[in-house]
Amino acid sequence: MAPQQSDKMTSEESSPLIGRGSAETVSMGISNEESFGYSKDSDRFQKKNFLFGFLAALLGAGLVFAVRHISEEGGRIFKPNKLPTGPYKLVELQEGESFFDYYDFFDGPDSLGSAGHNTYVSKDRAVETGIMNVTLEGDKEYVYMSSASTKEGPRESIRLEGKKLYNHGLFIIDLKHLPAGCGIWPAFWLTNEESWPDKGEIDIVEGVNFQSVAKTALHTSPMCSMYAHVADYSKTGSWDWATGIPDTFTGEMKFDISKPADDCWVMAQHQWANQGCVAVSPDEGTLGKPFNDNGGGVFALEWDPEYRRIRSWAFSPQGMVPDNLVAAMETASAKDPAERIMPDTDTWGLPYGYFAIGEETGCSADHFSDMRLVVNLAFCGSVSGNRYFGDCPAEAKEFKVKNNPILSCNKFIESEPEALSEAYWKISGAYVYQRELEHAPSAESAIEN
Repeated sequence: MAPQQSDKMTSEESSPLIGRGSAETVSMGISNEESFGYSKDSDRFQKKNFLFGFLAALLGAGLVFAVRHISEEGGRIFKPNKLPTGPYKLVELQEGESFFDYYDFFDGPDSLGSAGHNTYVSKDRAVETGIMNVTLEGDKEYVYMSSASTKEGPRESIRLEGKKLYNHGLFIIDLKHLPAGCGIWPAFWLTNEESWPDKGEIDIVEGVNFQSVAKTALHTSPMCSMYAHVADYSKTGSWDWATGIPDTFTGEMKFDISKPADDCWVMAQHQWANQGCVAVSPDEGTLGKPFNDNGGGVFALEWDPEYRRIRSWAFSPQGMVPDNLVAAMETASAKDPAERIMPDTDTWGLPYGYFAIGEETGCSADHFSDMRLVVNLAFCGSVSGNRYFGDCPAEAKEFKVKNNPILSCNKFIESEPEALSEAYWKISGAYVYQRELEHAPSAESAIEN
């Protein structure tokens, strides 16, 4: 804060209209015409004041105009000449041996927020222990990732962090097998953990224990709500529900309050901490063991701020994948870009998840920015572990530690159960597309809108 000025001011300091000429006017009692500033000195002063006032007004109007036209999506004062609104173009082809070229291996314990019973290892260690490999089956290479036990308890696992930051895009993963089972928590997601939750998080694929229905979750800073901004006809899925939230003062579960989980803020009232806004697929078997039994499937997420939306699809079994998406994945590796078929999401049918972002919605688009892809496999922790008693009643009968679900889950995982044989990724490929740049609307049309 700037220092306060003294209240005591001279007559010349207190009135900007008192100059050399006008001071004489007051003391000499000259004509009304001169007293209103028509003396030569006053005339020059008035002209300067008029010029400064005009420039100040012009500058102020310009600032008001600029502030009113700041783009919500990118914090831009003026819209760029081109915007990503054109057809899609392939920017990352993650298949076979090249899959790992797009990621860094995180080496260390899980984050405090997830608190998984696992330690992530370097690429060299992953190769040494055999928990990652690329296998040729027929004429197709598949990426395998799993985990290994340790004497200390926490399993050695893999967390891949994308090298590129994104602000929009179409993200697709083709899976033949997804880690599934009690205490198992895999995810394919977008985040920027250095600025979480300010830059957002989008969970594209997240399996928790025996969950068998696909979900897409968004986690953000405040002021990001889907309530009354997403029409039922824009999607096939529904919102997850928040109920049984512990009372703030007593800690008792309250089931008299139940609401859709449509507020993306990680601390939204009447939702679980960090529940976020969660879209749920209407189709059973789009995740977990049923998904694997069906031979896998394809997940896609479209983050499209210029069109003011985030949309998600889950296709399983493979026969449910739209023809256009199949063709896009099959031709993605063509050396000649002209031979590649680009995805057209408008031909895929309605998404199960639809999130409204940007102007005239309840969530400004800048809640999501500078995010990278992450692929990881965790065990127990703050989500899978906390749900252990409810999701794994059979296992909980044998492995139970002091009525603590997380410690009990950890003990189960350390017992090397047969269920861990299902805790592996088998990835056919991952694909990232971005819309090509097109000329933005004219300034006149932008102002009218």
